[in-house]
Amino acid sequence: MNTVENRANNTVSRGDHWFAELTRDATPVTGLCASVKVADGKINDQDVRYIAVVPDDHNHYPRAAGGEVGLLEGWTLAQVVNQAIAADANKVTKRAIVAVIDVPSQAYGRREEAFGIHQALAGAAGAYAKARLAGHPVIGLIVGKAMSGAFLAHGYQANKLIAFNNPEVMIHAMGKESAARITLRSVEALEKLAATIPPMAYDIENYATLGLLAQLMDIGNPDCPTPDDIVQVQSALWSNIQDARQAGVGLKNRLGADNRARSQLVRERMRQEW
Repeated sequence: MNTVENRANNTVSRGDHWFAELTRDATPVTGLCASVKVADGKINDQDVRYIAVVPDDHNHYPRAAGGEVGLLEGWTLAQVVNQAIAADANKVTKRAIVAVIDVPSQAYGRREEAFGIHQALAGAAGAYAKARLAGHPVIGLIVGKAMSGAFLAHGYQANKLIAFNNPEVMIHAMGKESAARITLRSVEALEKLAATIPPMAYDIENYATLGLLAQLMDIGNPDCPTPDDIVQVQSALWSNIQDARQAGVGLKNRLGADNRARSQLVRERMRQEW
């Protein structure tokens, strides 16, 4: 694919900031679109590829200028993940892949739809799944928003998901305003209802009750982390990478929570039928 060299942007997201902190000693991968940052480094003695989607004020597609995952981002994510898979194909120990996640949405626009954003995002999600199934420990570090198709494309296929316990961290299928319109409610009414139904809630603590997170971390100020915060996150990444290598390539670890009891029951019934 044709690529564009990284350019300086005025907008810096929380994901951009954490990517920079975690990759201080890593080697940047160049020749990519400016909205996808990639660097190869190490945690202890093991190779790690860090990947983040960040804002690009000069994005060729304006709908993706704010850190959304669009056409360029989807195909670039697929490219850099598949590169790691190919490079490690003959290695016994596959490098870990850390997706630093702060994505407000997929890119909504007529051009995106016309040019096949569904294929671009599917390519990214498929590459992450392929990496996990090939033995690469894939860790999703959710430092900000993880919304809708953007999260599905960038991080949701991870073996392990780590999230900061912070009000700015939100995981959901759509933004509050959109969900309110769809359900014919005000945002205030939606928030009141969501407080009683964990799958509808936007806060990370309710999301954690669904059993999808491997770890919920308390970071004093995620927008201005201390050196101790960086060490804490690096330690969590290392621990989850090792756990992922031991647990295997499946995602059955996501079904253990009480709020997933019905999901477990459905799967058991389907196995009985088949």
